[in-house]
Amino acid sequence: MTEQVPPHAARGAEQAMLRTALRDSLVLVAGLAVLGSAAGLLVAGVPGLWGALIGAALAAFFCGATVLSMLWTVGKGAVTMGAVVMGGWIAKMVVLIVVMAVLTQFDFFDRVVLFVVLLLCAVGSALLDYRAVRNARITYVDPEAGA
Repeated sequence: MTEQVPPHAARGAEQAMLRTALRDSLVLVAGLAVLGSAAGLLVAGVPGLWGALIGAALAAFFCGATVLSMLWTVGKGAVTMGAVVMGGWIAKMVVLIVVMAVLTQFDFFDRVVLFVVLLLCAVGSALLDYRAVRNARITYVDPEAGA
């Protein structure tokens, strides 16, 4: 049994939706990097600044890697997309564990600020991804398929 690949026009709409999600997520990360850095600096001094910047960098990596992997798999079928997204998720978890293991050796950053910025980025990115999907003009029914 072969997988149904969406028509070319649908791929363009899917790519536009994913580009919107990527753009919005990166704007969110940049905004939270600036605001988080200012708040972290006020709350915890220079370690708060570093915590916000590290949290924003991790969030940018996670958001960007997810959307870019999905962009790469548009039109390649559900199994391929699922394999790439799942493999990417596992790779991101390995990166997170390694980064956190390395960072635990240092005390130049505030862990609470890092966590808050990373949490805000994750929740905000999920909401922006939802908005991009909701507003996308992707067809669900192929009118040419017949009955």
